[in-house]
Amino acid sequence: MVDKDRVEGAAKNLGGKIKEAAGKVTGDEKMKREGQADQVAGKVQSVVGGLKDKLREHEDKKDGRH
Repeated sequence: MVDKDRVEGAAKNLGGKIKEAAGKVTGDEKMKREGQADQVAGKVQSVVGGLKDKLREHEDKKDGRH
């Protein structure tokens, strides 16, 4: 089972890419930077979710629930 942080992080990253592109098209530097920041936050959240998944897998193996 995939951790919800991975899903939410991927969505935030995608939203950030869209926001950055919209900022570029409209010449809105603030929107562009916000989109870039959203992408970073999304990537971090996705990594946290991946770590949670790995910990859960490790615990399952340790408990014999492989």
